[in-house]
Amino acid sequence: MIYLLYIAVIYLAITSMIFFLNRRDFGPLLPAQSKSFDKESPKVSILIPARNEENVIQKCLESALIQSYPNFEVIVLDDESTDNTPLILKELVDSKPHTLKVIKGRPKPKNWLGKPWACQQLSEEAEGNILIFIDADTWLEEDMVSKIVRSMGRDVVDFLTVWPKQKLGTFWEKTVIPLVYYALLSLLPARYVHKVPAWVPDILKPNVRPLFAAACGQCMAFKRSAYKSIGGHAAVKDEVVEDVALAKRIKEKGLKMKMYHGEASISCRMYTSGKELESGFSKNFLAGFDYNIALFLFMALLHIVVFVLPFVALPIGIITNNIILVLLSGICIAVILLHRFLLARWFDWKPIYAFLHPLAVLWFQRLGIKLVINHFSGKKSSWKGRTIN
Repeated sequence: MIYLLYIAVIYLAITSMIFFLNRRDFGPLLPAQSKSFDKESPKVSILIPARNEENVIQKCLESALIQSYPNFEVIVLDDESTDNTPLILKELVDSKPHTLKVIKGRPKPKNWLGKPWACQQLSEEAEGNILIFIDADTWLEEDMVSKIVRSMGRDVVDFLTVWPKQKLGTFWEKTVIPLVYYALLSLLPARYVHKVPAWVPDILKPNVRPLFAAACGQCMAFKRSAYKSIGGHAAVKDEVVEDVALAKRIKEKGLKMKMYHGEASISCRMYTSGKELESGFSKNFLAGFDYNIALFLFMALLHIVVFVLPFVALPIGIITNNIILVLLSGICIAVILLHRFLLARWFDWKPIYAFLHPLAVLWFQRLGIKLVINHFSGKKSSWKGRTIN
């Protein structure tokens, strides 16, 4: 147990360096300036795929339609919804006929997944020089588009992605979802998303560049020329984690990208119940590892050692009067809680849920076991009535 705790301490030391560097490199979008743009500014297309989104689509569209940017269009695609989404869209387009366009999605081809197919159709309808794809469960501050356009210009990027401020309601949302941002900030050096590390030899840069690709499909913005050069969503038509696949293609082409956090720009509530939470993560958890079972299981074991074992070892060390056990587990727990408290402060989450970090890790372990069993038994995941893989 002591040797495993040494591993946990080393792991947390490495990820701590990444975590604190990322706070500087994973920043907000550039603030909008009221007189930065006029009607001759680049046209922006806000593109929204919607399938069975009756509970969120109105809020999303209303926030998109009030943007302060002077030259934009909003297009939403009804992706064969079976709830009241079409009715809500009709009411909205009747009230905003000059600023909102609704298109009916064509039947999905067999070799496409649903979201890439919907986004590809949206891109074909768009007239903008900049294409902004957002999910229907997001909502924007009125200067969001202005911030994106200004940030793309200032940072000279072809593609950017914004991680929304996540609104958390139920117990399991507050417990589980922060781990997504924790993993992002502690494992991926954000500065290398923007540019290849200087220490990498030039001959290796084309191969190394895609390794630092990441994106959040809830908000992605492309220059039209960049989107076309990578083949659009058609190039990732069968990818479950299509956002990361698009980012990799951007990097492979030698184009520039950057990540930002969406504090004061864009918000999202991904799931509203434990059932939705499990269903949502089931579709992309294993896919995020490219179905590499060996890597998936190794990371599961590593996370148990790093994030669960210290909470078990500490009381054992106290009871057995094992000073080394108490010291190592105490260091691990202190670092984990420090990370989580800072994360809660940055994203305005309740810090008390930091103490449930090992419970959240175990939640993912349980889900992982289920997905591995499903993988070998051939059972497919589904989302909104469609088979995913």
